[in-house]
Amino acid sequence: MKNKELNIPPVPAVLLAIISVQCGAAIAKTLFPAIGAAGTASIRIGVSALILLLAYRPNLKQVKPNQWKIVVPYGLCLGVMNLTFYLAIERIPIGLAVTLEFVGPLLLAIIGSKRLIDYCWVLLAATGIALIAPWSNDTIDIVGVLFALLAGAFWATYIILGGKVSKIMHGGQAVATGMLFASLLILPFGFYENGLANLTPKLFGYGVALALLSSAIPFTLEMKALGQLPPRTFSILMSLEPAAASICAFLFLQEKLNFYEILAVICVVSASVGATLTAKR
Repeated sequence: MKNKELNIPPVPAVLLAIISVQCGAAIAKTLFPAIGAAGTASIRIGVSALILLLAYRPNLKQVKPNQWKIVVPYGLCLGVMNLTFYLAIERIPIGLAVTLEFVGPLLLAIIGSKRLIDYCWVLLAATGIALIAPWSNDTIDIVGVLFALLAGAFWATYIILGGKVSKIMHGGQAVATGMLFASLLILPFGFYENGLANLTPKLFGYGVALALLSSAIPFTLEMKALGQLPPRTFSILMSLEPAAASICAFLFLQEKLNFYEILAVICVVSASVGATLTAKR
């Protein structure tokens, strides 16, 4: 997409990217009854891979061995991250899943720190998790919570691998190649769950919309913003994702959070913003 076709200031671009991703998550959840979480992940990742491969046309023959060693794990991590997140929102509200998933990048940002203020942010995030922990059998689904935390761990790993692959490959080609391997990993799960056997033209159309909202559109918007915003400002804006997820899930899926769950979202968002503001430059 040419720059003149996307004349959006960086801050609105990030906010639109966040809304796009969370609207995509809402669409994904509506597909679960028909094709399952794995089938939905397969459609999203498969279509996203096709879009990115057509857009960036990476020459796989020119990829060097040292690049393969990073881009393949990067793509596999991307695939598992998406699959585990969908398995999480199949069982728990989207807002809570994103809140729990966000703990991974938050811990990554302050890991190894010996400053007291960083321990305070960890404690605040832990308080948020404690507020929604399934302490009894009639509370939130423990399997969904574990899937969301696992998605967060893969998100943190994805960030590390993404940083490495960006130093040795062009960004667009790296993402397109990584998404190819993500689709090769996840597609068998979609067939195993038999969700893809129920695919209809209408459902496939929703899958294309999902791929655009969750990958193509936000990727374009974020790349534009990253070129104009300081990393700290970008990180603060991205910290709003759990709140945006809760709002989108309420508007599109009527998923309501109780008082403690809302407090949990506030705790994690505050911890993420605080960690970003107080991070060493």
